[in-house]
Amino acid sequence: MILASSGIVASQIASFDADALAFFARVTAAGGSLSTTEQNATKTLVADLKSAGIWSSMKAIYPMVGASAAACAQNLKSSSFTGTFTSGWTFASTGVTPNGTSAYMSTGFVVNTEQASANNFSLGVYSGTIGSSAGAKCSLGAYNGSIETICTISFIGNLAYLVIGENTYNNSFTNTDTHGFYVANRNTTNRAQAWKNGVKIVDVANTPGGKQTNQIYLGAENGPTSPISYDNKRNQFAFMSDGLSDANQGNLYTAVQAFQTTLLRQV
Repeated sequence: MILASSGIVASQIASFDADALAFFARVTAAGGSLSTTEQNATKTLVADLKSAGIWSSMKAIYPMVGASAAACAQNLKSSSFTGTFTSGWTFASTGVTPNGTSAYMSTGFVVNTEQASANNFSLGVYSGTIGSSAGAKCSLGAYNGSIETICTISFIGNLAYLVIGENTYNNSFTNTDTHGFYVANRNTTNRAQAWKNGVKIVDVANTPGGKQTNQIYLGAENGPTSPISYDNKRNQFAFMSDGLSDANQGNLYTAVQAFQTTLLRQV
């Protein structure tokens, strides 16, 4: 049975949310496995996101548990947007780390297809290590060649660029420590936001040029013809969703930080 092979005994089933159980089943069916601690942390994360009214806005959530490509590729929210890892990744209980030269995970998520408006989208990553500052490092994103439709969370030197729908980079900020939870967000007409650890760092007037037509990659930017800006930082959580309110952002950080703390990998 799938539930038994995933480590869930019959007495526990009633205490698990159906969406959490469905995620555990997808992990097992793909050949992965989760520890009891990972199961419980994920169950609590789902409950916290639902309690805060955030779950329904989510399109893809990659909690990076299970220490394998099979487990970490699974989308917690649904069976859609299962990731595909290239070679060059290191998988551990602390998260997933790309080699910085060739590794990425394709998500299958295309903003142009999935989002009705460029003014209603959010994406984020939880970075567990400090990567090299040499050159651009994209943790999550896509760029189809048009300067108006970048969608990315990138780091260049001591700056963080959290960009959705434009390439003006006026929603970047000084960032000497790449540890933490980063979110790029649009939840209202023609404004762009950058968040770190539940704090709004940037909120500027900015008209999007359009919706990104390339699928989003993790660990690199999906460029016009091939991946670019390969990352080398450990990723411990990633998501794509509808645009989130300020209250949502604070609650999301609280939920994700509690999840990381349970797994003893918080920063």
